[in-house]
Amino acid sequence: MLELEIDIAADWPSPPDWEDLALRAAAALAEVAPELANPRLQVSLLFADDAEVHELNREWRGKDKPTNVLSFPMLERADLLALSADGPPELLGDIALALETCAREAADKGIALADHAVHLIIHGLLHLAGHDHELGSDEARAMELLEIKTLALLGIADPYGDHEGP
Repeated sequence: MLELEIDIAADWPSPPDWEDLALRAAAALAEVAPELANPRLQVSLLFADDAEVHELNREWRGKDKPTNVLSFPMLERADLLALSADGPPELLGDIALALETCAREAADKGIALADHAVHLIIHGLLHLAGHDHELGSDEARAMELLEIKTLALLGIADPYGDHEGP
């Protein structure tokens, strides 16, 4: 299974156990997106604050604002799909979540911060796997369905609210 290197650099509230939550999210996603079940894959996941994510967004994406989640893929999708299960570890990429933005969005949606963070971790992992909702409505819909199906495995409601189910 995908290995997560988790760094909690900001004052994310406890409970829950953020590391356990992230590992469960990755395991559920690997059931839905088998390319992420490769045991060689490693992902760095940073639980940060808005200031740190704002700086990363400005430096690496040229956007001078915070955002909820950033993903920095290291493998092309074709390389991920061709990656054998045998061999040395392979860095899939990095993800950073911004506490204040995530908390504000969760409050606006009337959902638990943990549920929203799990959704964003799944969303970020799908970006690392080569999915991109900004490529058009078909890709956005496919990505949403993968998210909904994964969240359902974890007992978390459809965050889009416009589907009968996965």
